[in-house]
This record gives sequence, structure tokens and C-alpha cells, in this order.
Amino acid sequence: MEQKKTTTRRDFLQTSAAGASVAAVGFWAAGGVTLAKAEGPNDRIQFASVGIGGKGGSDSGDANGRGDLVAICDVDTGRLAGAEKKYKGAKAFTDYRKLLDEMDKKVDAVTASTPDHMHAMVATAAMARGKHCFCQKPLTRTISEARYMGDLARKMKVKTQMGNQGTANNALRKAAALIRAGRLGELKEVHVWTNRPVWPQGGPRPEEQPVPGNLKWDEWLGCAPKRPYGKGYHPFSWRGWWDFGTGALGDMACHTVNMPYMGCELRDPTAVQAVTSGTNRDSYPSWSRITFDFPAVSWRKAIKFYWYDGGQRPTGDILEGKKPAKSGALVVGTKGKIFSSDDYCGRYETLGEVDQNEEGLEYEKSPGHFNEWVQAIKGEIPAAKSDFAEYAGGLTETILLGNLAVWAAGNVADGQKEVNGPVVKWDAKALKVVGTRDFDVLVDPEYHNGYKLGGK
Repeated sequence: MEQKKTTTRRDFLQTSAAGASVAAVGFWAAGGVTLAKAEGPNDRIQFASVGIGGKGGSDSGDANGRGDLVAICDVDTGRLAGAEKKYKGAKAFTDYRKLLDEMDKKVDAVTASTPDHMHAMVATAAMARGKHCFCQKPLTRTISEARYMGDLARKMKVKTQMGNQGTANNALRKAAALIRAGRLGELKEVHVWTNRPVWPQGGPRPEEQPVPGNLKWDEWLGCAPKRPYGKGYHPFSWRGWWDFGTGALGDMACHTVNMPYMGCELRDPTAVQAVTSGTNRDSYPSWSRITFDFPAVSWRKAIKFYWYDGGQRPTGDILEGKKPAKSGALVVGTKGKIFSSDDYCGRYETLGEVDQNEEGLEYEKSPGHFNEWVQAIKGEIPAAKSDFAEYAGGLTETILLGNLAVWAAGNVADGQKEVNGPVVKWDAKALKVVGTRDFDVLVDPEYHNGYKLGGK
């Protein structure tokens, strides 16, 4: 029998005293703990990796190279068999819950590299047991899950990191520092675009087919509503379905918006609106343009952020003759602009008169993305930059509010080519849409098949 969730958004907010708001952005969060079972910072970390395909391949490899990979988990037994040969001695599982039960005393840290809908399930189950956690982007599928993840990490005093690797790029950090130092002048607006989706999106479900013999379909579905297997869900195109993924925005914005998020403090928007090709609320639209409104903060005035996907691009000569490239991030100020055509802002250029002198710039150079998490676990630094509580949770909340606007826009009417969605007013502190409960499913999700946050 299908079991619905019993944890509500109100419960999320009561998880910790910090639940009502996400802490201010800082390069390193306060605090620090050493290994759960280690005697000192030089002991080897005992890792478990949940999801070993796709990004899980590099995440498990990173873990194995920086400690001992003692357990692996994947719902694809073919992948699992290959990983068993590669990581000899690692115990294999097809259900992360069994892994955590059986390996509880042998695991210090967990990497979660599953489809988006299971991120919060795996990560909170691990953190609730006191495990440090690395989770792929976007941190969660829905908004309140992101807040809860940050609160739980804070409460459990575990070290965390989201897999938006560009956060560790020194070019990204310098670009953000230039913005914060006022080198662009008064900030006016931000534009970010992507070549995603590069998977089928905006159409009907695939026809039902027999489940492949190597796939544990029920475990793959996890907390999502049951549906028949169809070609395309596994291993990649799940991103285009509301039940499993977060569309083009969720796939790439934690990378491409990262630099302006860090530099412009794009937290807690007050309103969002989407124009899209239309969504039946089963599959994401083939394209969208989304506008976010951010209030003034202590050091800058109110600002707008414009997102484009599915072939949409900024109009006019905003790039001053530069080619827009397939993906890009542009921050516009009164004195100049910063433009990156790299998804991770591994490089950027300035337009206009922008002083790039290092003198007076404040930014921490990174030892490498995964290395930051490992160093935090060992107590060598207070926290990784993209930790759940102080950074990644807030970034994910911002990004996922865009998907709420896409949902609110709904589908196109007969004869129309696009749909203009309503302006959605957002109360970030309370985690709710102002004036309506119609979109709560994108804020406070419903869980199925007996799954619950925290694994309990």
C-alpha cells in the first residue's frame, strides 16, 4: 500500500532554530568536526557511494582516491557489477537504506549521486545517522527539501558539499569578488542561459515496456509515484520529468548561476514569473524564460535576474557584439559587465572599464572542490564553500523557485505558441507563495512507497 509522507513543511522549519532563514553567504561556515569514528585528522575516511553511474562515477572515484570506499550502491546491477570489480572490497547494495543499516558503524561519509527526486532521501538518511554528505546538484527536487537539508546538516554538525564543482574555480571566485568590491559599479541585472535541455522534454510519456533485467525499478522510483517503466527514464532522460528531475533549470543553473549568485547575493527572491512553451506538469517545457526579482540588500539595490533555456537567449546588443555562446552568464553594472561563456565560470572576460587589480579583492583560493569537503571532514578547514547550510541550500531554493513559476504558467491554450505565467509572489522566510496554496506541491512534496526524509 502506498504510504504518503507525514512530515510537513512546518516540521521542516522546526528542525532547528535556524530553520526560518538561511544564514548569510560566507566563504567558510563556522564550526568544524572531525571524523565520526576517527582518532585524528590523518585517519582515512570511510566512504559509501550511493549512485555510481554518470556523475556518480566521478564522485565514487573521488571518494576512493581520498579514503577507503567501503560500500557502493546502485539500482542498476550491471553498473554495480562493474564497480565491484573496480572497487574491490567495497560491499555492494541495491538499496541505500540497507547499506546504511548494515554499514552504519563502518561509514564516515556518503556521496549521493542519484536522480534528483532521491537526493533528499539519501542525504537526509545519511546525515540523520551523523554521516558527512556530498550530494550532486541540484541539492533537492523541491524547495522545502533544500531548506531542510541545510537545517539538518547544521543540527547534526556534519560536513557537507553540493556537487557544483565550479564553486572551487578561482576564476569564478575572483569574478564574484570583483562584483562584491563594486568594480562593475551599481548592479543593474543578471542574465544566464543554457543549451539545455539536451534530452527529450515537453512530450508524452514513453510507452510501457518490460523492466530491463539489470534495473531495480521499484528502488529507482523510490519516493516518486508509481508508473510503468518506459524507455528513456534510466539512465539519463529522467531530468525532463517533474516526478524525477528538475528540467533544464535544475540541471545547469547550480553551475551557470553560481558566479552571479556568489557575487550578487541572489538569495531569497520576492517574485518570479515564467514564459514557456507550456507544460502538462508531467514533462517540463521544451523552453522557458524566467524572471526573478531580488530585493535590495545592505550593499546593493534591488536587482532582476533573467534565465533562458531551450534555445532562448537575451535580446539586443547586451553582449556588445560578443557571441552569446551556447551557455553563458552576464552580470551588468553601470561601469561594466562580467561575461562567462563557460558553464562553470572557469574563465570570464570583462566588458567596459572594469578594474581587475587584485589589490583589495577578498576571496579564498580553493584546494579543489572535493578536496574542500575532505579537508572539512578532517577538521582542516571549517567547511566547504558549497556546503548545504550556508551556501548550496540557498542557491537551490533560488533555482527551484524558477521551476515553481514554470509550473504556475501551466500549458498553452489551443492556437498559442507560448504561455505567460502569473507573477508569483514569494515569502522566502516562511517558504510559501503569497496568497495561494495552489503551488505547494513544488514547495512541500508528497512522498510515496513508504519513503520519508531522514530514513525514518
